[in-house]
Amino acid sequence: MKTKLIPCIFLKNQKAVKDFNDLTVIETDPIRLAKKFCEANADELLIFDLSKEDNEHEGNIDLIHELCENVPICVTAAGNVKRMEDVKKLLYAGCKRACLNYSLSSNVELTKEVCDKFGKEKIIACIKSKEDLSLNKSILEKNIQTILFLDRHTYKDAKNEGFKKNSIVCLPNVLLDKLLEYINDENIEGITGNVINDNVGNLDEIKELVYQSMVSFDTFKLNSDGLIPVIVQDYKTNQVLMLAYMNKEAYEKTLRSGTMTYFSRSRQSLWLKGETSGHFQYVKSLSYDCDSDTLLAKVEQIGAACHTGAYSCFFNDIITYDYEEKSPLSVLTDVYDVIIDRKKNPKEGSYTNYLFDKGIDKILKKVGEEATEIVIAAKNPNPNEIKYEISDFLYHVMVLMAEKGVTWDEIMTELANR
Repeated sequence: MKTKLIPCIFLKNQKAVKDFNDLTVIETDPIRLAKKFCEANADELLIFDLSKEDNEHEGNIDLIHELCENVPICVTAAGNVKRMEDVKKLLYAGCKRACLNYSLSSNVELTKEVCDKFGKEKIIACIKSKEDLSLNKSILEKNIQTILFLDRHTYKDAKNEGFKKNSIVCLPNVLLDKLLEYINDENIEGITGNVINDNVGNLDEIKELVYQSMVSFDTFKLNSDGLIPVIVQDYKTNQVLMLAYMNKEAYEKTLRSGTMTYFSRSRQSLWLKGETSGHFQYVKSLSYDCDSDTLLAKVEQIGAACHTGAYSCFFNDIITYDYEEKSPLSVLTDVYDVIIDRKKNPKEGSYTNYLFDKGIDKILKKVGEEATEIVIAAKNPNPNEIKYEISDFLYHVMVLMAEKGVTWDEIMTELANR
């Protein structure tokens, strides 16, 4: 298991403060701080909501939502989680996981309900003391996959007693040899706390000391230049973005940093994609083919992949045959694009423009009518009826989306978060 280096952001009144015990503001824009951590090659982020009042809590959740939309790495949220609704809001805001503070007995009681609704992988138990651990051992064993230990001594006690779970351990600013001891512990999934925050500029060097590739570069069959080609895809749409090459150094730097790095054949040097343009590619997965001579990278592409400004390098058609697009997302986005075009460039006689001209009340009325038609069609033994009605409903929903400025990308992100 690769140990993740996870900086913390402590939120108080929508500002980043030093830590639990020191509420000195260190950054007025927590999103800017999160981006700084990303640029330093942090593996994930851990956000602590230190709010006391409901209004401040809601404001921090809105900020966490915005933060999740602006950083390419996973976010785990902790602090002021007391109800199922709190967990729901954080996960729907885009967080990978939410933490339940096991110092509160009500959170312990909430565990099974939350796991049943969202899955064990979405929940982390936050343990402050040995007492929290010993009192709740059975429920931790049964329902929890990962534990966040806020105290390293409690983690050591748990380990010595044979209690083994994937763990994230919060450490003070310990010496390097002590940090390496924790990083090399097979039960530790991640390291967080001041040891990471205070050394965020040195994360690459820390990774260099402990890095071991799961698949050695020597595994691959290289071309005559000693390189391996890399096909790069958008991880959301599977659109092919570009073809590039890696040498051993580029491959290992990519694995360490999580950002695509290639070997430029024209410059004969290492090439961090996006270093000058800002169009970085963040790794979502990296695999190799059956012949071990080609890599496939699925990435989150920032901006355009092509130096021409095109999103993909593959835009020069040679020959195209008529075919029906079968990808559901592509069909929906294509229809949505037509609706948007009608909104921007009205066409006489267009039903879509008729709806836009009539306004939101007419659009909502049609959405309601079509939803009712689905219910009626579902009672009909002919399965074709419901297909027709769902299609009509989706069209009118897309008109509503266009009217309210909501995109399919936002909808798909929201569904993925659930």
